[in-house]
Amino acid sequence: MTKKEEVIALADQYIKDVPGFPKPGIIFKDVTPVFENPEYLQKVFDVMVEELKERNIQFDKIVCPEARGFLFGPTLGLLTKKGVVIARKPGKLPRPGFCVSYNLEYGTATLVVSEDSIKPGDKVLVVDDLLATGGSAKALCELVERSGANVAAVMFYIELTPLNGRKVLEKYPVISIVPVEAY
Repeated sequence: MTKKEEVIALADQYIKDVPGFPKPGIIFKDVTPVFENPEYLQKVFDVMVEELKERNIQFDKIVCPEARGFLFGPTLGLLTKKGVVIARKPGKLPRPGFCVSYNLEYGTATLVVSEDSIKPGDKVLVVDDLLATGGSAKALCELVERSGANVAAVMFYIELTPLNGRKVLEKYPVISIVPVEAY
């Protein structure tokens, strides 16, 4: 069994479903247990790095969104020796920034990136915990491009495949580690 196959096989032990959160009808995928098990977590990050190498994804920086993207982006940045740009909710960054609003499965949201964090010509890897409908990832890609940079790829730990978020991101390479068929 490859390390990726092992990560996928063990995922059900570490991804917990929380029905009705943040509102009725949503089944929230809680990744907190992933971070409570260092052995599994190490395998997850090993697979993420291997996927980037196997696909020859070249990038200068990582951008990750508040809040759960923060769990994956900085560690991946350390492992790949790349800088990490954080995308925050409005009012959380002290410097001027670019902002974009987008739709979620359960409402709308806005993300902001400091305008001097991503330089024109940078190749940026967008990293988040989960791909659902693709709205937040597409918004991050738009922020990257608005900065004059290029999206190298978009990477997720989980992909809810029935929601077809990959289709929204079809102009970018999309990498997901754990496909989830039912949600």
